[in-house]
Formats: sequence, C-alpha cells, structure tokens
Amino acid sequence: MTDLEVLTVGRVGVDLYPQQSGVPLAEVTSFAKFLGGTATNVAVAAARLGRRSAVLTKVGPDGFGDFVRKALREFGVGAEFVSTAPDLATPVVFCELNPPADPPLLFYRAPIAPDLTLTADEIPWAAVESVPLLWVTGTGVSAEPGRGTQRAVLERRARRGHTVLDLDYRPMFWPDMDTARAEIGWMLDHVNVVVGNRTEVQVAVGTADPDEAADRLLARGVRVAVVKRGAEGVLIATDAERWTVPPCPVDVVCGLGAGDGFGGALAHGLLSGWDAHRIAAYANAAGALVASRLACADAMPTNAEIEELLCI
Repeated sequence: MTDLEVLTVGRVGVDLYPQQSGVPLAEVTSFAKFLGGTATNVAVAAARLGRRSAVLTKVGPDGFGDFVRKALREFGVGAEFVSTAPDLATPVVFCELNPPADPPLLFYRAPIAPDLTLTADEIPWAAVESVPLLWVTGTGVSAEPGRGTQRAVLERRARRGHTVLDLDYRPMFWPDMDTARAEIGWMLDHVNVVVGNRTEVQVAVGTADPDEAADRLLARGVRVAVVKRGAEGVLIATDAERWTVPPCPVDVVCGLGAGDGFGGALAHGLLSGWDAHRIAAYANAAGALVASRLACADAMPTNAEIEELLCI
C-alpha cells in the first residue's frame, strides 16, 4: 500500500459478545463473533472515515486467524502486514454485557498473544518511516519480544508525521504498575500525540488530573495531549491552546470500542489538519456513537453519522 495513510501496530483478536445482555457470563447461552483488538479497531474506524489504513500484527495458524484477515479486507483495511505465529492461537475475548457501560472482559491470550511476538524481520520499515500517521499502544510494550520491536519502530520513526501513542493500560497485561509506568513512560519521548483516560495518564505521568497530566505530556515533547474524562468530556491540549469538549449524550449499549472509535476519528482529524477543538469534538462524537451500538469494529461510524450527531 504505497498510498497508506494510517498504520496501527498491536492487538488483534476475535470478540465474542453475549446475545443475552445484562446477565452474568455464566448464564449466557450464545455468543456472536466480531473482529476486535484496540489497534485493529482504530484501523477499521479510520478506514470507515475514508482513510487508507493497515494494521501491523500477528495471528495464529487457525480459523480465527483466517477470520481476522477476511474481516480486515471486508472493512477496507490492509491485511498485508498480518503475519502468523506458528505455535500460538489467535486471541479470543469474551465480553460480559453486565453492566453495558463498562463491561468486564475475559482475555484468552496465553501463553502470550501473537501480536506481542512481533520481531524486527516482520516490520515493514519503509512504511514505518513514511506513513503519515503511525499508531502504537501501551499494551505493545507489555512483553518481549514485542516490547523491543515496538521500541525499535519508534526509534526508526523518530517522531515523524503524526506518531500517536494510545496509552491503552490494561492491568491484566502487566506484572505491576511500576513496570507499566517505566515501559509506557519510555515511549513518551518518542511520540508526538498521546491519548488516554485519567487512569492511563496517571500510570504514564503520575497524575490523574487532566490539566496537570497534559502539562507533563507536553513537557516531554508531545505536541497534542488528549485526556478522556468520561462523563466530563475530553480535554485536548497543545502548547498554544486547550479545550474541554463536553460529552455527547447517548443511550449506552456497550462501552467497549468507544475509545477506538474516538481513536480512528482522532487520526482522521489529525490527517485533515483540523484545529484541536474540532478534532476533540469530532472524535468525542465518534466514540459516543460506538457506545450506543453493540460490537467494536462493526460499530465504527461514518463521517455523515458523526456530523449529524455534532449538529444535534
């Protein structure tokens, strides 16, 4: 993809959603299968908004891996950088829609997820250096050899274009918070856009206060800092300006994937050259739309849907 605009690096998997909402996982009798994984969902969200995107990841040599590649192509996302880990299984995630706003997740990624076994010889170095927007995640440095590979990617990238870090802190992927803080903190000096919620910025820079966290991120050389504040909206900050965008009221069906819809819209806004306020408002609306729907990748909104919500 010589005209690639967005390359995301990291998690991919198969999400299994209960077809019975509001009941414990033990009482669910059937599930529906969807494409998932943070980096993957962001690539899908960007593609839904007209961006030429691809995901750099790995799957297992199984039917779920075949499903991932097929689903990516159907969503218009490049799958040419999806390699195979011969001795590992494609990750599966079970979701319990109880409560719907913040549903618990059960990850099957043992002994290690294929996406955390990316090695240097599986990296499309020309794309890493030249793609207008590169998206990496905190989860990507939670284990070796993926940690060293993602570090090499960021060093080669050298903060070119839009180099975005989704903090993506999930405690179950880390031995302890101190390790997460050290590894995620290293990446702050190699990216120019950072996005995360209050818990994630506390892990990254030691404070959950949105303005203080933004100040600390900007002091590390980050150009755009985004702190998601839940029901209080979104803070977006640059050296020149700072805005807090209020939330978009929706009836929440499933909170999963809302952050990834936000991410894809953020990528679209950055590539469009919009000002910080417009980017935050647009991405906030995208995330709200995803929260009002079931599933992640399948729920990503179109530009027309986002603009319609912004006009309400």
